[in-house]
Amino acid sequence: MHSLFKAAFAVACVAVATASAQAQWKPTERVTYLIGVAPGGTVDLYARGIKDSLETLKLTNGQAVLPENKVGAGGAIAMQQLKSMQGNAHWLSTFHTGAIAGAVTGLIRADVRDFTPVAMMVEETSLVAVRADSPLRSGTDLVAALKADPASLRIAVAPALGQNTHMALAKPLKVAGVAIDKLTMAPFRSSAESVTALLGGHVDIVSATAPVILPHVAAGKLRVLASAAAERGTGPLADVKTWREQGVAADYVSYNGVMLPPGVNAEQIRFWEDALRRVSQDPKWIALVEKSGNKPIFRGYVDSHRYLMSEWKASTELASTLGIGGSK
Repeated sequence: MHSLFKAAFAVACVAVATASAQAQWKPTERVTYLIGVAPGGTVDLYARGIKDSLETLKLTNGQAVLPENKVGAGGAIAMQQLKSMQGNAHWLSTFHTGAIAGAVTGLIRADVRDFTPVAMMVEETSLVAVRADSPLRSGTDLVAALKADPASLRIAVAPALGQNTHMALAKPLKVAGVAIDKLTMAPFRSSAESVTALLGGHVDIVSATAPVILPHVAAGKLRVLASAAAERGTGPLADVKTWREQGVAADYVSYNGVMLPPGVNAEQIRFWEDALRRVSQDPKWIALVEKSGNKPIFRGYVDSHRYLMSEWKASTELASTLGIGGSK
């Protein structure tokens, strides 16, 4: 399956690596940046941060970058629109681990392997949090409560079941011995909406990436129970224990970046890879990501493709282990 994808990838790798120093392709019209979730969550935050740096650093040949939230079907509507722009490098969208997990579990009716992931820009930390007045004070407390009654707590994730915020909590709970198929899950359109529901008392737990949780922790409204990172973070995450530190041998790391439509050529790929590498070095971009509690990185076209294929395999295995959906 997807043998043509592998062959095209191999050809494109050679083309990108060996292309001569001729004039590159550049945008000649407005660039549209499709965002597959509602405003306010981390996917939206980073897309708009990338847009701002592209424009501030004048990396788009004088063309404006228009962010457009295309919400629905767990991000599939945005992906379908991007797919319809085959070969048109004036269209961008978010490349995200959640899209891989969602496609593998069958919850997103789109195959991310059809697209061209050109860069990974952020290594994300997923957190599980409760209101500050919750009796739960640690990941250990959460595991004990859910072992006693898996359906007792309403858990918010976004933008759909089976995506990264769901998997980031389901994996450690499964390892800890919780019956994850009996959990009471509540999907929201974005992590910002998930957190709002938690603050309003409509759910008991939220699993989300750090940027939407940490401001409310700083304000004294939320408490973080655990981080799904492999190691304890720095800055605002320095005091947050990982699941492993709490005796649960599990972690889950997700990535956020940029992808292009299918069928773009080597010149277009190289243009956006170079532009996004410069964005990754922008102090304002670095500060935005670090303030959110996540890690700014840069991995280009080749590494992004390799990650896509390896994560597809890993997510397929995880979904099978967790009993969530089924791979395609």
